[in-house]
Amino acid sequence: MKQKNTIKNILFDFGGVIINIDHQRVEKAFKDIGVDDFDILYSKAKQSHLFINLEKGLIEPGEFRNGLREISGLNVADEILDSTWNEIIGDYPPERIELLKNISKNYDLFLLSNTNIIHYNYYTRKFKMEFGFEFASLFRKTYWSFMIGKRKPDKEVYEFVAKKSIIEPGETLFVDDSQNIKAALESGYQVFHITGENDIFSIFEGDVLKSLNFNPKLL
Repeated sequence: MKQKNTIKNILFDFGGVIINIDHQRVEKAFKDIGVDDFDILYSKAKQSHLFINLEKGLIEPGEFRNGLREISGLNVADEILDSTWNEIIGDYPPERIELLKNISKNYDLFLLSNTNIIHYNYYTRKFKMEFGFEFASLFRKTYWSFMIGKRKPDKEVYEFVAKKSIIEPGETLFVDDSQNIKAALESGYQVFHITGENDIFSIFEGDVLKSLNFNPKLL
């Protein structure tokens, strides 16, 4: 078996890895403003590429909101629509933030997230209010899809991150809670899959990151 490179960098996903995501709460929030079936709304928005286009920065928030209104039949103010949609954003477990601060002493940390400007404005303000410093300061560099015009799982985004960060994929651990890890693995990264049965703390159990043969099981 080919020996793996020593890990020098860790590239984190954001939602479901660092900050919690609450799908049930956002469904309830939309129901409260008149959407009886959130799954249908989500499916229609996905089919019309509203989410992808906003996450790639191809459309402005106003165009996205108007698209949601058209699909849902809702006639609500921008502020209500934003606050309802932001209900998907959960909490920042303080112990995860402390872990990031601690491991940054030994590893170069990066972040790659599929997100949009509406969510971004909300959770970056939330972080500053709760912790007293900027979220981005935890990392050497952050890559938000709506800012770079690329999103996971397109392979070009993994190549982009490696080039812009001047890092070797083989020396980089990509941590994600979805099947986006497959494209990262194919792009030469080492990967770790966050599931409902583990957390970012699991990466460090048994000091696995410092092992040349680190080969986390994909669940």
